[in-house]
Amino acid sequence: MDRGIEWAGSLTGLLGAWLLAINDPQWSGYGFVAFLVSNGFWIVLGLRKRLYGLLLMQAGFTGSSLLGIARWLI
Repeated sequence: MDRGIEWAGSLTGLLGAWLLAINDPQWSGYGFVAFLVSNGFWIVLGLRKRLYGLLLMQAGFTGSSLLGIARWLI
């Protein structure tokens, strides 16, 4: 189960990076949505494994993902 969460977090994070890197206004904003999904997977894993540094980092990244969504998509 934890491996699946790890892979899902990694792949959605990579998708977010690629969507932002293409720098296309039609698609780049969705990179933040992918990042937000990735943040969720990493938070679940961090809670399950008691990885508090990872949780802190993902809390910060969740904030930046929400800001990106607000600025690009809303």
